[in-house]
Amino acid sequence: MNNRLKKALTVLAPTAVVLTAGVTWFVSRTPASHFDSVISPDLSPALVSRGKYISRLSDCVACHSVPDGAAYTGGLKMVTPMGAIFATNITPDQTTGIGTYTLADFDRAIRAGVAKDGRRLYPAMPYPSYAKLSNEDVRALYAYFMKGVPAVHRENKKSTIPWPLNMRWPLSFWNELFVPAGQYVQDSAHDEQWNRGAYLVETAGHCGACHTPRSLAFNEKGMNSHSSQFLSGALIDHWFAPSLRNDPNTGLGRWNEQDIFDFLKTGRNSHAVVFGSMTEAFNNSTQFFSDADLKAVAHYLKSLPRDASHTVQPWQYVPTTAEALDPNQRKTPSGAQTYMAKCSFCHGTDGRGQSVWIPPLAGAASSLTADTSSQINITLNGSGRVVANGMPDAYRMPSYRSQLSDQQAADVLTFIRSSWGNRKTVISPNDVKNIRKRTTPAQIFPVILKTE
Repeated sequence: MNNRLKKALTVLAPTAVVLTAGVTWFVSRTPASHFDSVISPDLSPALVSRGKYISRLSDCVACHSVPDGAAYTGGLKMVTPMGAIFATNITPDQTTGIGTYTLADFDRAIRAGVAKDGRRLYPAMPYPSYAKLSNEDVRALYAYFMKGVPAVHRENKKSTIPWPLNMRWPLSFWNELFVPAGQYVQDSAHDEQWNRGAYLVETAGHCGACHTPRSLAFNEKGMNSHSSQFLSGALIDHWFAPSLRNDPNTGLGRWNEQDIFDFLKTGRNSHAVVFGSMTEAFNNSTQFFSDADLKAVAHYLKSLPRDASHTVQPWQYVPTTAEALDPNQRKTPSGAQTYMAKCSFCHGTDGRGQSVWIPPLAGAASSLTADTSSQINITLNGSGRVVANGMPDAYRMPSYRSQLSDQQAADVLTFIRSSWGNRKTVISPNDVKNIRKRTTPAQIFPVILKTE
């Protein structure tokens, strides 16, 4: 070994040791909590009641429950590009749940994505949004989960993500890059109602987890109203969660604040009825918001501007000629024939539906957005039951999976997306085939995840 190499090793070896020690400390450290010094947290009935409401705002039950299990006992399968993960038991069971968590432990899991044993949580748990929860709301949630939720012993399922992709220490660096620090801070440029809506949408409600596109690192491209990407629409679980910004075609531009309120309160309005993943969010969360909170959400969402770079002409209704819908005409396209046979009774020959019970297809965001996943998915698999005030909806979109071939489904959807002023989008049989093999029919029976 020559002298030059010896000198290089003399310098590099200690540097490598220091770097290794630094990385080891960084990825294994326990983040500080505002509650580290709290020994006897408040678990009063009033705080438990408040925590139950915060759990509704945060929709904890939908992800941490399955229809055949007790609430909050976990088991929900979440598919990622690397494999499946399963929601965990968050009842106060001492061995399989969070019964041994202190308030500080709970806080670290909720706002920092770190479990009691030091494991980094996958950001399928929306701690990047919860990071801005107020201390008061974290205290209330803890009280509810410790005293308002029955302890249930149910073992957690292991993820199917293979080694080495299942190593969680790299999430320490991911968290450092993408998780906001500190509680929500009110924006003095807006009024109290707007700030309450921002808190509910950006933080507790974590709406961006579904409605905001993600980058290659799986982080949301925007976390608040300052980003034009925030709530601009995203594909999740073979549903396209539409834009919640004010684009007149693919967003909420034609909705007013009352429309948004009605949609979140009753599951429907003259523009749309909840379907897909939003059905669960409505059934278990938004309908339980106070009226004041729903109005705040609506007020905030209507403040989000459309993407100014999009200069597409706003949708206007254009009647489809009677000849185009006449099954006796030789030139009637097969998609129109299928529409008249399968769809027109409910959605109308004019595509305008039957307000407010059956949504329009004319001018619907799902008919105008470039991503066709939602319309293919609901055509094949139907919609789940909307349960408002404990009463399952009498109307639901049926599954046509067994009645329509890939070609027929593609033809009828192409017809819908080319009619009544909708922007023409051709759907191919292969588009339908790909979603058919990755999805299953919606349950015909209502799924009510009871929290008590």
